Amino acid sequence: MTSQQPPLWRRAVAELLGTSLLVTIVVGSGIAAQQLSPNDVGLQLLQNSTATVLGLTVLILVLGPVSGAHFNPVVSLADWILGRRRGTGITLPQLVTYVAAQTVGAVSGSVVANAMFAVGTSISVKDRATTGHLLGEVVATAGLVLLIFALAATKRGVLAAPAVGAYIGAAYWFTSSTSFANPAVTVGRIFTDTFAGIAPSSVPGFVVAQLVGAAVGLCLFLVLFPSAARAADDVVLAHSSEGASA
Repeated sequence: MTSQQPPLWRRAVAELLGTSLLVTIVVGSGIAAQQLSPNDVGLQLLQNSTATVLGLTVLILVLGPVSGAHFNPVVSLADWILGRRRGTGITLPQLVTYVAAQTVGAVSGSVVANAMFAVGTSISVKDRATTGHLLGEVVATAGLVLLIFALAATKRGVLAAPAVGAYIGAAYWFTSSTSFANPAVTVGRIFTDTFAGIAPSSVPGFVVAQLVGAAVGLCLFLVLFPSAARAADDVVLAHSSEGASA
């Protein structure tokens, strides 16, 4: 059988849609949690994290065959970096397209969630950029990148949806930042002054911490899986055993 990637425009639509729905889930469940449990922040976080785990798992299952279900610029960047080792993976123009689609999708996700709950779209004032939060983002992003590429390199990509969902759900609780681990989602969450929001002043620090975490995750991956690393970029690319048509 042959493998062929869907055309770039279709992959971009999948990345935009997937990232948009992901942020809609994160922000929307956060708003619902605030309304349902106004006096219990712990319960709010449980409701928010549970919805995110389930929603992210479904999104990866649905859209993974189209775009690889990156929904995250650091995953796309890591794919591009690994691909340079052997001339595979996404190209630089494809990387730019993915990141642009993810970012637009993330912003639209906040707008949709705000509209559904009639809270109005406004800029968040929730400051999150403490030293602990930034360290939390490094840890969360490093673990996410290591997980995704380790599954790919060891031919267990079929487990990506439940594994990534489970990891993000756990990282909501074991990191001080509640595991954004995604520059596009971080930017998108500027546009909601609700439970899941983040102030614009906190975003640069979060994005830098996420990039550092991605670098740490890639380094750990190359150390732990040196022989398999050369094929790791195959996992985060969309493939169809029957081929794809435009």
